[in-house]
Amino acid sequence: MIASAALMLRKNRLAQTVAIALLTVSLAGCAGTKRDPETTGSIPKVSTASLQGMDTAALSATERSIGAAYVRDPKNRDIGLRYATVLGMTGKSAQALAVMQQVAIAHPADREVLAAYGKAQAAAGQLEQALATINRAQTPDHPDWRLYSAEGAVLDQMGRSDEARKKYRMALDAQPNEPSVISNLGMSYVLSGDLRTAETYMRNAAAQPSSDSRVRQNLALVVGLQGRFAEAEEIARKELSQQQADANVTYLRSMLSQQNSWSKLADKDGKGKPNNTN
Repeated sequence: MIASAALMLRKNRLAQTVAIALLTVSLAGCAGTKRDPETTGSIPKVSTASLQGMDTAALSATERSIGAAYVRDPKNRDIGLRYATVLGMTGKSAQALAVMQQVAIAHPADREVLAAYGKAQAAAGQLEQALATINRAQTPDHPDWRLYSAEGAVLDQMGRSDEARKKYRMALDAQPNEPSVISNLGMSYVLSGDLRTAETYMRNAAAQPSSDSRVRQNLALVVGLQGRFAEAEEIARKELSQQQADANVTYLRSMLSQQNSWSKLADKDGKGKPNNTN
């Protein structure tokens, strides 16, 4: 009975870990990063990828800068999207959701806004609402592959892996070899405990010319979950500046710590062989 409870706890923690990774990649292409000089002034462009290269001080400064602009103009679409992105990256999910609620009220038919609103809902644990919002943003006559991928990420978090993988494959039909979608498909297999298959997808995603740091981080995570920590760190540091590499390794260790620390993972996996029971 105790063993079963421990296994369930481990699965729950793995699900939480993967949920973060799924959300990081699935809607990254939907976050507002445009700059309109007439409306946003000197507000910096931000993206999930660039934020992951920032240290705590830089993130705080970015949050303050964009937050001040949001207070001055809370209905501004681009500022609201950027502010919610920064808040989400700093762990302020409830505040990011509140910001996106206001932006969605001001721009109720904007697909990019609805997609970001769905991301904020999912990050805040409102999965059913997130699914409804993303479906509302999608249009059958002109579907968006990013929304298919986002829908898959939410379905995965709801435990509906078969449906999720269908959505990822629909996204790949529309956008072949898209690394963020392949990565999400890999994370889906992590959730079901098939780390070998997950790694195959992750390596495919990382090999694509347009892959970025977030995709490599997810590959590093899967490798680390199998106990191969030195290899995971090497992947996390690949082709990055020292600051970005350090941030990636910090992120990786933080994610793996949700699995009861690196040392306990190593004990569980023995000699580092893949463990497909999570």
